[in-house]
Amino acid sequence: MRSAAAFALAMSASLLVLSQVSAQNAPPQIAPAPALAPSLIPAPALTPAPSLTPAPAAAPAPAPLAQSSAPSLLDPPPPVTAQPAPARAPAPTTGQSQARPPQLQPATPAAVQAQPPALAQPQRQAPPVAPPAAAANCAKPGALGVARTVEIDTTGGPGFGFEHFKQHDFLRDKEVVLTFDDGPWLNTTAAVVKALADECVRATFFIIGKHATYYPEVLRQVAAGGHSVGSHTWSHQDLSKKTVEEAKAEVEKAVSAIKWALGDQGQQTPFFRFPALRHPPELVTYLGERNIAIFSTDLDSFDFKLRKPDAIIKAVMTKLQKHGKGIVLMHDFQAGTAQAVPQLLAELKAGGYKIVHMKAKNTMVTLPQYDEELAKESKLPTVSQRPTSSVVKTVD
Repeated sequence: MRSAAAFALAMSASLLVLSQVSAQNAPPQIAPAPALAPSLIPAPALTPAPSLTPAPAAAPAPAPLAQSSAPSLLDPPPPVTAQPAPARAPAPTTGQSQARPPQLQPATPAAVQAQPPALAQPQRQAPPVAPPAAAANCAKPGALGVARTVEIDTTGGPGFGFEHFKQHDFLRDKEVVLTFDDGPWLNTTAAVVKALADECVRATFFIIGKHATYYPEVLRQVAAGGHSVGSHTWSHQDLSKKTVEEAKAEVEKAVSAIKWALGDQGQQTPFFRFPALRHPPELVTYLGERNIAIFSTDLDSFDFKLRKPDAIIKAVMTKLQKHGKGIVLMHDFQAGTAQAVPQLLAELKAGGYKIVHMKAKNTMVTLPQYDEELAKESKLPTVSQRPTSSVVKTVD
């Protein structure tokens, strides 16, 4: 019994010793680090993920501006050597014309009015052409010049031009009257006016009323050159196909439009030429009552058919050589005519021909009814009367 007790005691002591040794060899416990106070080390701000914080919706990008087919106001005008009529419509011929709506703002002939038969589409900007010196002040050595100026009393509406009127023959041998229809027009009219000024020559221009509202500044160049300004209806209609009242409106509206376009820069003369040289009797009587002289022609150049400068010059000179003198009909609307005028004047001078200029004794008086009608068609009229070339300039 004593041996068993001693053995149990010995085993307990051994276990105690092993327990102490194990405790001494165990790794020390690491105390957890104390939590850091957030006020001492602030946490950096987190950038929110795009999926968590959606970005604000972006404004839609503006759509690109549509490209206009119309020429810009800053585009340079086409040269005189361009086709005789704008691409979108043929040039008006005698008895036929093309139209766009009148734009009565002096410097902005832009929109177009449909009125059969239509007038030609105008270019957008008149070129900055300096008005020529008045032919009366011209003293260039060797210039063709004006040999004689005649004053016409338009009382009762006398008729001139042997193609239709035989009563008044006022030209002497080798005398020529130059007349131009269908203006004012961009580039071509200015080129004709310059050529005439270079030779100290004055002519008579029969103006389409609508065209006067497109390019009033060009018409003022005509007046500034000392030329006579007559009328050629509002929209180049064949008046023989109109009622009397419609025909009267074509006459009177043109007169009012020319007065508006000239402003204070020129005096309209009571001269009139019928489109297509068709003279309905009722309108001949009416023009007589209005004391407006009627002009046909002695020599028609037919430049609206020939178009080429050389052919136009040959046609005029051949007819002059045959008849010896005459009132010549041409069209400043036509590019071929604008190109032909300088050489035509040179050949007239070389052939010994003399220029006669016509002016009127009477003053053209408009009718208030048509002045008012024209004003009603004006869209947003402005105070400014300056030409486009002085308002809009290309700077870059």
